[in-house]
Amino acid sequence: MSWLTEYVRPKIRNLLGRREVPENLWIQCPACQQMIFHTELEKNLRVCTHCGHHMRVAAAKRLEWTFDEGKFTRIELPKVPQDPLRFRDSQRYADRLRAAREKLHQDDALLVAHGTIGGARAVVAAMEFEFMGGSMGAAVGEGIVAAARLAVLQEAPLILFTASGGARMQEGAISLMQMPRSIIATRMVKEAGLPFIVVLTDPTTGGVTASFAMLGDIQIAEPGALIGFAGARVIEQTVREKLPEGFQRAEYLLEHGIVDMVVSRTELAATLGRLIGLVRVKDLAEVAEAA
Repeated sequence: MSWLTEYVRPKIRNLLGRREVPENLWIQCPACQQMIFHTELEKNLRVCTHCGHHMRVAAAKRLEWTFDEGKFTRIELPKVPQDPLRFRDSQRYADRLRAAREKLHQDDALLVAHGTIGGARAVVAAMEFEFMGGSMGAAVGEGIVAAARLAVLQEAPLILFTASGGARMQEGAISLMQMPRSIIATRMVKEAGLPFIVVLTDPTTGGVTASFAMLGDIQIAEPGALIGFAGARVIEQTVREKLPEGFQRAEYLLEHGIVDMVVSRTELAATLGRLIGLVRVKDLAEVAEAA
């Protein structure tokens, strides 16, 4: 090697300093396998710019992208007993909770906030799939009840983003009890004459689908979202028939009347604002008629 390589180049590197190259600059789309620059992907709300595939999104991002100008106020959710059954499989439930909280910096699989959408007040609850598969335990059940009470208090619509594998097995029957409790919460909103809007995202399955997720006054789904109770393989083994192509996907459910509309994430906030505006106009007209 020459003196340029051995002496000059290291000196120049030391003078300039080493630049740390950020990880994950390019992200591969799981659907089309194309590489997308991370800033371009975030700008497009984590929707593939090549094939339109909707990647999974953190609950905090849901709130940011839904409320006007990304401004909202999160509420503190009720505390629940930790590990009531002292459950343990390959790992203690308490350790799983601790690890998820440290990783995601949130208490459980649900965030609730209030703000404005399209200029109108709204309460939004968003499920976090990265927190133990978005499973519904006592904390999520209490969070949904708290969101419903806040919506009634503010006389605002309740919008709920679902992303869950179902009930949390580590809480046994306690998790199953959250199904009727969440249904009662939705009834509170409806009996107050307020709209309950559900946005089904990938995936929405199990006990969540069997409870509040299918009770919206308006049912919206993101393109390609997996929505169902049991897995396709389990259903095929039960009915002993081959399921149709695209079974349990948002588009199939729209075609068969299970959801009202399939809306791209890039248009979702505007769609929610428009729907809330239409409901408010109808409510004001009814008030005027009653007067």
